[in-house]
Amino acid sequence: MQKIVECVPNFSEGRNKTIIDAIAEAIRSTQGVTLLDVDPGPSTNRTVYTFVGDPDAVIEGALNAARVAYQLIDMATHTGEHPRLGAMDVCPFVPVRGVEPEECVFCATRLAEKLSAELKVPVYLYGSAARRGKHRVTVPQIRAGEYEALSEKLEKPEWEPDYGPRTFVSQWGATMVGVRPFLLAYNINILGTKEQAHRIALNIREQGRGAGQPGRLKAVQGMGWWLDEANLAQVSLNITNHKITPLHVAFNEVVKESEELRVGVAGSELVGLVPLEALLQAADFFMQKEGLMILEEDQKVRLAVSRLGLSSISPFDPKERVIEYRLPVPAAPLTALSLRGFVEAVGARTPAPGGGSVSALLGSLGSGLATMCGLMTFGRKQWDHLDQTMRKILPYTHDAMKSLIPMIDSDSDAFSQYMAASKMPKSSTEEAAARERALTAALDRAIQVPLDVANLANNTWPAVIETAKVCNIQTASDMQVAARCLEASVAGAWSNVLINLGSLSPDDQRRTSLKLLAADEMKKAADNCKLVLDIMQERMEMTQ
Repeated sequence: MQKIVECVPNFSEGRNKTIIDAIAEAIRSTQGVTLLDVDPGPSTNRTVYTFVGDPDAVIEGALNAARVAYQLIDMATHTGEHPRLGAMDVCPFVPVRGVEPEECVFCATRLAEKLSAELKVPVYLYGSAARRGKHRVTVPQIRAGEYEALSEKLEKPEWEPDYGPRTFVSQWGATMVGVRPFLLAYNINILGTKEQAHRIALNIREQGRGAGQPGRLKAVQGMGWWLDEANLAQVSLNITNHKITPLHVAFNEVVKESEELRVGVAGSELVGLVPLEALLQAADFFMQKEGLMILEEDQKVRLAVSRLGLSSISPFDPKERVIEYRLPVPAAPLTALSLRGFVEAVGARTPAPGGGSVSALLGSLGSGLATMCGLMTFGRKQWDHLDQTMRKILPYTHDAMKSLIPMIDSDSDAFSQYMAASKMPKSSTEEAAARERALTAALDRAIQVPLDVANLANNTWPAVIETAKVCNIQTASDMQVAARCLEASVAGAWSNVLINLGSLSPDDQRRTSLKLLAADEMKKAADNCKLVLDIMQERMEMTQ
């Protein structure tokens, strides 16, 4: 899997387009880097850049941007609504795909080393990269007093930079480099005053109003400010972990506070990019609250954007703002083929794609047919009495259909990985050991992928059976094909698991446990297939 790290440097310039563009071009021109977003704020006088690449590339991209900023930004003349410590104020690295947090710590440390050595500026490490005590782990701790207090701060031993000189560099200030999960910069629009917005922020942010007066929302930082360009106030929040406090929870808390103050809420905005999961969390909440059933991902995203009012300041285009939609698309050579191309690839004189990929396809087709039968029932007036039933069933078959599609390629990739490992050199002890490690990892994946296919297909049966009991009888033959596809998917996937078990060492406990499980799981699939066929046969006989 390609390693992808996100880097989100914040520069203290949001008004001068020439400077903003120059920094963007420095990032864009870095080999191996994809610039995803440039989000300037005139009132905050700050621009947030978001780019991705492999670990080495993002380090170089951040350094290139800092070089330009060093030439063009003068902190001695900077003013703005947003707290700031330096020209490149904060530079977090975020693990996105195929990267452990420890690798991002390396990115942060390496950038701090290079930045301080080349530009001779003080650099602090924060977040997961922090190394000098609890008093300097978070950005607000390090930024306390802001740029104006930095000169005095640098003289104190407890605030010695992690890298760089303790001397005050007036044009630059200091930079904070760290590692964090996705941070959501989320602003909620208030049709009131800056003071009212700040009162709301104090009540809900985790820090609250100080010692003994904590706020209600964990993993949330906040303040209120005035947005000149929109002529409104904002409760400006940094949600440091959206799994602890989702977007919709923060939004609803601000609405409650605003109602108590009798001020209006006019939507919200996200600064920079947002992970898809955060929007789907909000969509799930509103779907449950309003009794909605939405299957397609793009419609769920649209619901979240609408209910949160994310287009209230400027249009929110998911294709541009959702990070997963902006990442380089991983190669999927099989699912990208035409139907004819896939069938001919299966029938070619090559071992892959083979039975594993076909098993995944059959599972997806079976789940897809069951979904189609449900949709041919849902929403039609004569079956209004089945509305709640179909709302419960359809998401399961639909999600199984979607989840099994990428496994078509995963199975073929697992085989290719094993073959590549088997061709590694083994002339020396070190080479032989490396080859053995690679073979073990490849074999584990070759077992796990079809195992996941079998589990996904078999877990779909309860929803398929319930669909068979109530679906439009005109889709009876489709339900029968769906059942047979799912049974074949489970049997085929387990056959792939079993054949790969033969390559495990004799003392590997998985050999025995998975062989016993295989018989049970294949019987489960056969029994459920027969049950669906019997249900449909009985229903068809009743209509004849």
